[in-house]
Amino acid sequence: MARAGGTADHLTRLLLHPEHEGGRHARNIALRSGHSRALTYIHRVWANAATAVSTTRALGSRHEAYEALAALRDRIETTPWRGERGRTALRVLRAHLNFAEIAGGPLHHASERQTAEEAGISRTTLRAVYELILKPRGWLRRLRAGHGREGSTWYLNDGNNRCSPASSPSHVRTTQFPPDPALEEWPTPETATAADIDSTVIGRLMGHDAFTHHGLGSSALMIIGALHLHPGQSIEELVDSSSVSRATTYRTLRRLALHDLVRQTDQTWALTPQALQGIGLPTHTSDPRPMGLLTQGWDDLADGYGTAGTAAQRKALHMAERAAYRQALERLADHRSRAVVIVRDGRQILVPAPRADEIPALWCAPDGSVLDPATGRPAADWRVATDGRLILITPADQRSYDELAAAHAQALSEWESAA
Repeated sequence: MARAGGTADHLTRLLLHPEHEGGRHARNIALRSGHSRALTYIHRVWANAATAVSTTRALGSRHEAYEALAALRDRIETTPWRGERGRTALRVLRAHLNFAEIAGGPLHHASERQTAEEAGISRTTLRAVYELILKPRGWLRRLRAGHGREGSTWYLNDGNNRCSPASSPSHVRTTQFPPDPALEEWPTPETATAADIDSTVIGRLMGHDAFTHHGLGSSALMIIGALHLHPGQSIEELVDSSSVSRATTYRTLRRLALHDLVRQTDQTWALTPQALQGIGLPTHTSDPRPMGLLTQGWDDLADGYGTAGTAAQRKALHMAERAAYRQALERLADHRSRAVVIVRDGRQILVPAPRADEIPALWCAPDGSVLDPATGRPAADWRVATDGRLILITPADQRSYDELAAAHAQALSEWESAA
């Protein structure tokens, strides 16, 4: 309504109208706390909507949506992602960008398991990154939680929200003393305030077993992404462009050089031709392969680090979890029956279902058990109540017979009075 040029009065009349389902929450506030409290809530919602409309633009075509995704990709690639948690957040955000590009816009659907498989991390790490980095900083918004076979509905933002230092999680006590300006200790952060990486390379490599936490890790992804975009960088330039600390940059470069993925020329580093083989991206150099310990591919690297099969194990676990979840939903659907109601004078009255558990006297055995009409033998799982009702005893029973009988009696009374 804010984007269409409406006003707060229009929204108030709409939400407080008794026939509009979207205004149920506002009407509940009016009933519990009064009309003025409901108006305060509506005006607060309107202010947030007006702010969102003034700071965003509507996407009127698929072309504009792809332009917005391209601008978002550029912003992601020039944002410094410091620390292991920041690099993991980049992998998750790149996974959501992949889903958004397939969907054709910032609005897309993805489940937690699907995103974890795409980013090559666990669901526990994924949830921590959601709550600590991506949601607070405004990169992602979950519009609707997934249920059943449907994933959650997400919207990609440009990350304009900046968390204050007080809102970020930290240890209450630390073993390090704060920097002393007089001694010129830690005057500036080690990495620059802007990065420059190729996130497409990271998006294609991050799901491989070689880049798990116990393999090459996320720092190798950042170094490879920075060197693919700008080959021939020095250590100082890599620290700035990849947002990786100096010590981690030295350690990662030595590890990549051991597997012949990078090569040093004087004071600069560049990717070797075989570094990005098999992912469909050309390298910027055509030099012959150097002599030394040559890698046979990412699969061999994963075997060497003992991480081969991590992605397959994660997918198998997720498949088992999905199957168990769907079986639970099916059992729940079988246990419940859809209620039928009528509206009388603004009240919803439950229509009692026919009782299918009334049995003939011939089926009742003297000891209270039920005789199977087909075989004439007692059925072990069935009992007859004192009022002649049939009871099925199963582990899925959630209410006692007394509770079921009381609920049925109340529904029957309301139905008879309404009739």
